[in-house]
Amino acid sequence: MWWIKAQKVIHRLSFSVAVVGMVFILPLMLLTTGDILGRKFLSKTIPGTFEISEYILATFILLGAAYTQQVKGHVGVDFLTSRISPRARIACEIITTLLSLFIIGIVVWMGWVEGIGERAVSDQLRIPQYPFRLLVAAGGFLLWLELLIDLLNSIGKLKRRKV
Repeated sequence: MWWIKAQKVIHRLSFSVAVVGMVFILPLMLLTTGDILGRKFLSKTIPGTFEISEYILATFILLGAAYTQQVKGHVGVDFLTSRISPRARIACEIITTLLSLFIIGIVVWMGWVEGIGERAVSDQLRIPQYPFRLLVAAGGFLLWLELLIDLLNSIGKLKRRKV
């Protein structure tokens, strides 16, 4: 029972964080459009557009990764696994999820280490970089939690098939 509640909380949190990330897309589009129009018609660009675009894109991607995992929106290639038995397919899911948990765990750890030690600022606008480095850890941790849910669900499927 507690597991289902924890899973719902993690799913809701991943969705909410993804919505926050989506909010940044409209300003990115307006900024890019304004920069292009300014360059084309006024021969002037908006200072710092490239830097701000980098940070907004990083925010959008990092905050949406966990929700994308939740809805199984990441790219997958199943031309091999579609030809094996369901039990072997679940075993492959478990192995790849374990590897993903390991890799994302390293990303979270290094994102945290880099984020708390970062003192640099961007070149033109002097925006501190540490919040975006910490965003790697935060977004990665949510992705790690979603992967953990997938792992436990896959193990549950494997046990159910055994019985």
